[in-house]
Amino acid sequence: MLLNNKVASVLPASRARTAALAVTLGLAAAGWLASVRQMNGMDMGVATPLGPFAFFIALWVSMMAAMMLPGAVPAVLRRADAGGVRAVPLFVLSYLAVWTVVGVAVYALYRPHTTLAAGVIVIAAGVYELTPLKQHFRRRCLESVRSGFEYGLCCVGSSVGLMLMLVALSVMSVAWMSVIALVVLAQKLLPAKAAIGVPVALAIVGLGILMIIAPSSVPGITPTTTDVIGGAVHANLM
Repeated sequence: MLLNNKVASVLPASRARTAALAVTLGLAAAGWLASVRQMNGMDMGVATPLGPFAFFIALWVSMMAAMMLPGAVPAVLRRADAGGVRAVPLFVLSYLAVWTVVGVAVYALYRPHTTLAAGVIVIAAGVYELTPLKQHFRRRCLESVRSGFEYGLCCVGSSVGLMLMLVALSVMSVAWMSVIALVVLAQKLLPAKAAIGVPVALAIVGLGILMIIAPSSVPGITPTTTDVIGGAVHANLM
């Protein structure tokens, strides 16, 4: 009888974890599909416009779902273990709500810029990767948290440099979005060790320096004439 009770308790827990995993990765996949579709024809490197507010915020939420939810899977599974599968939607929605606020700030502050400005921002992002504040928030992302809101704040603190890097390079670039999403995922899943973090930070700083001294050698940051015309046509159609 005792064995049967243990098996019965394990099965619901396993189903909750499976459902939580399916919901999280399903939302991430939907985010990638929506982002790639909406970003088509919008990438103009550092000169990329954001378009109307509603368009950008909808796109930003899709991007955050695509980029951030895969790395949030361990936290979501812990939440499912603690509160059941019903606790997962609120956790995920509050997590994305934090990133939505970040998107509003990006829209308010962003302006098309030069490769020099982008290089300086990328260097600053690389330096931030080496700071104790970054390490603190990264460790918090690997620990148990009480809510999606708290987890979102920790992840913003951990990934803010990388997101500024994306905005500086080209916020509408699927290629740069994919690269930075991989870095974010690795940092969410791997232990916070200097042997991992320092090479990444130095590579980011090196990229920023290269953008300043030889911007044409960095793919996707300098708009071509075709990009400018295509982006203008796309913006006019929205």
